[in-house]
Amino acid sequence: MKLLGNIVWFVFGGVLIAIEYFIASFLLCITIVGIPFGIQTFKLGLLALWPFSKTVRERDNSSGCLSLVMNVLWLIFGGLTICISHLIMGILFSITIIGIPFGKQHFKLASLAILPFGKDIIPL
Repeated sequence: MKLLGNIVWFVFGGVLIAIEYFIASFLLCITIVGIPFGIQTFKLGLLALWPFSKTVRERDNSSGCLSLVMNVLWLIFGGLTICISHLIMGILFSITIIGIPFGKQHFKLASLAILPFGKDIIPL
């Protein structure tokens, strides 16, 4: 079921979302200041590519205060917008019974997009 969900997700927009995240990641990594944010955007792109076979977990050995500061900066400079867009898409997909699994994946992306520092993507 995960394979079928990933294929449908990939064909009907997942690859476009991932490409957008990868382009943003590349542009952020051009500057030295943007490299940590580019890595987190790359993490979002990897999850957006095949979301049915991965889960998001809190990292046990988080970097503490630095992670908090980076999450606040992320939230201010774009993380909230990304999260809201995934929440809206998740709600729209969840209107129909067939779209509920895809809505759940958008909610998973929203949970990573709001505060990505200190989280890992783990295969199921």
